Amino acid sequence: MLQLQIVNFRKDSYLFVEGKEQSDRFYIIQSGKVCCVKSNDKNGLATKQLGPGDFVGVIPCMSGHSQIENAITIEDTKCISVKKDQYPELIRNNTPIALKIIRTFAKRMREMNEQLTTLALNNVASETPEHMFEVADYYDNQGNRDIATYAYYQYLKECPKGEHFEEAKARFVAYKPTSKATYFEPTADLNRVYKEGTMIFSECQKGSDMFVIQDGQVTISKVVDGTEVVLAVLNRGDMFGEMALLENKPRSASAIAHTDCHLMVINRQNFDKMVGTQPQLIGRLTTTLAERLWSMYRQLDNACLTEPYHKVIDMLALQLEKGKKVAGPYQSDLTPKDLVGMCTIPANQEASVLYQLSTDKTLKIIGGKIYIPDCLEILKQAAFFRKSK
Repeated sequence: MLQLQIVNFRKDSYLFVEGKEQSDRFYIIQSGKVCCVKSNDKNGLATKQLGPGDFVGVIPCMSGHSQIENAITIEDTKCISVKKDQYPELIRNNTPIALKIIRTFAKRMREMNEQLTTLALNNVASETPEHMFEVADYYDNQGNRDIATYAYYQYLKECPKGEHFEEAKARFVAYKPTSKATYFEPTADLNRVYKEGTMIFSECQKGSDMFVIQDGQVTISKVVDGTEVVLAVLNRGDMFGEMALLENKPRSASAIAHTDCHLMVINRQNFDKMVGTQPQLIGRLTTTLAERLWSMYRQLDNACLTEPYHKVIDMLALQLEKGKKVAGPYQSDLTPKDLVGMCTIPANQEASVLYQLSTDKTLKIIGGKIYIPDCLEILKQAAFFRKSK
């Protein structure tokens, strides 16, 4: 039988301390208020105030990473303590609580996407369907016509009276006969194959499917003012697209096949069935979202760095931290170009940063991919850059 402990905290007490090793528990606030804040978040992008019914410390607990923020009571507070090993039983006994955590994660991820984009580019992408033409036009100009073909189609579908309709139609008609783009319309297929360099969905596109990567890699990105912001490169076993499924809102970012991909599709119908019959899905989804949110909070640290090469090394360290690679050698799946793209380095500085990567003695480029002889050395460098910024 599930037995949860009630814990009382006095005003100005620390529930969690940023940077400390992960906790084996999180808290559900019963009464009182808690302020969560990152130490180096000068713009207050991650600061939030929580109250009854909210959750504290779920992200580090479920992701197995260090604490992402300080959690401090701003009045006497009573909490329910939930240990990580109690979570599966909590799902079975009270699925609505687990679903609330997941939906809270989805909402926070959407907010963090916008905050990170704002911090990186001092702007945000439009969330109207018209923006899909900008997405298509960007990839068209980059020579990625397979991606552009898919985005043009979604623009034509959503904006039949759009400002760029005729231009988009002409390009789509010209590109479609030779395009590798697939699944322009939703289907009942629960297993899909996407070729490298094709679009799975576009930001601002309507949709309610979530995907699980069975094989391959997927890039999650946004286009803002003619610049691509790479939010993540996902691997086998990762999930994506869950925000549209959980929030019933247009896609907040694009998903592109980084390599040939085999994907499992979870739509609204089979998701609702799985919630009742496969509680392990909820547990896995909670862990996936927790890991992704932890990474987003960590990206706030990266976005605050001013030296381009420091950002690149710190982003590389973030990949090691995500994979819990703390020592020894490591062969990454990232090319130098991938890494620079993830840091939104200005175009006029890319060549210099790529040269620094190629000459950095703590790294090697093997088969076009970044090889790290000593993970600990990179982690130490990145920690020094963050501390001295």
